[in-house]
Amino acid sequence: MSDNYKQQPEPWKIITTEPGPELPLVTVRFDTIRNPRTGKEIRAVVLDSPDWVNVVALTPERRLVVVRQYRFGISDVTTEVPGGLIDPGESHGDAAVRELREETGYTTTKWTYLGASEPNPAVYNNLLHHWLAEDVEATHPLELDDGEDIIVDIMSLDEVREAVRSGAIRHSLVLAALARVMDLSSG
Repeated sequence: MSDNYKQQPEPWKIITTEPGPELPLVTVRFDTIRNPRTGKEIRAVVLDSPDWVNVVALTPERRLVVVRQYRFGISDVTTEVPGGLIDPGESHGDAAVRELREETGYTTTKWTYLGASEPNPAVYNNLLHHWLAEDVEATHPLELDDGEDIIVDIMSLDEVREAVRSGAIRHSLVLAALARVMDLSSG
């Protein structure tokens, strides 16, 4: 390991913070910050967002429960694991249980926390909590929000790997969750 790897850049000093618009999923803020290397100030966009959760849900046969849904940003349908925003006052574990039930109708009592990742620290200030739900079974009807239109599907792990290889599954946050549970490169 090189000595440069052990070095850390200095934190940037926040000079001012201005509120921006409040949008449905985020609040925008503008921070004027100073680059410690150059001394120059820049205006950065920060998206304040609640933490998120996603769930790798496996049936007793070790098949993955996925959701197919339209995503506004890319104007297309994606294949994903269930997940969403953590409600105010809700723990990420409770949010995982709720999101799995609401989006897929599946439930279980066998849960494992897989850790958190930073969805996009260049602009977002939140965490994404990853959960594994095992031995899930369909027990409830879907409870979709007005902004959701979801089709639930089940995929074998080989089908998941092929979907990743082919680009049919390419949502980075889904890939981050799946990589904590399975080898995405082998057959």
